[in-house]
Amino acid sequence: MDTLEKYIHDNSSAEAELLQELDRETHLRVINPRMISGHIQGKFLELLVKMYRPKNILEIGTFTGYSALCMAAGLEDDAVIDTCEVDDELESIAQSFFARSEHGHKIHQHIGSALEIAPRLGKQWDMVFIDGDKREYPAYYNMLMDQGLVHSGSILLADNILWYGKVVEEVHHNDLHTKALIEFNRMVVEDDRVESVILPLRDGINLIRVK
Repeated sequence: MDTLEKYIHDNSSAEAELLQELDRETHLRVINPRMISGHIQGKFLELLVKMYRPKNILEIGTFTGYSALCMAAGLEDDAVIDTCEVDDELESIAQSFFARSEHGHKIHQHIGSALEIAPRLGKQWDMVFIDGDKREYPAYYNMLMDQGLVHSGSILLADNILWYGKVVEEVHHNDLHTKALIEFNRMVVEDDRVESVILPLRDGINLIRVK
């Protein structure tokens, strides 16, 4: 952690003990632990939920459950998060921490592709956190916008949207992740149904509001 990053951590609200433990567990047991949202992004999500007060949240990409727990901490008791994860090997880690959290009852965990699960749930979501397979970001966006899964005023947050700066570098022909993220950002900025701003928080978040 560099000096500025340490300053940001030291001058932000403290990370909950359960989240600290989940962060350690993720780094010990999971390949690519850097995929975890982490303290600062997690607190941002929690505060955004508290300010916006959504009743239904869709999360695309649970990973080990850190971001779901952060958003659940900001939710009122009658609100729900549906979180989708394709990797069934991560289910037990996330579920064990959901079970230990006082906010875990707000989280409904689904294993499988969000592209298949979300339309079947028959809901409209007030907020969507997109953090799944980067190659599928355009498909997630089309699903949400074209199948009526969001409404006027819904907030979408797409994570890793700067992709370690690769979005402004020469893209290799076989780099499908970067190509998809560039396409996603273009789709959003050219879509007059939404307004958006990219925040340089961590690896970038595209904050999108449906008009």
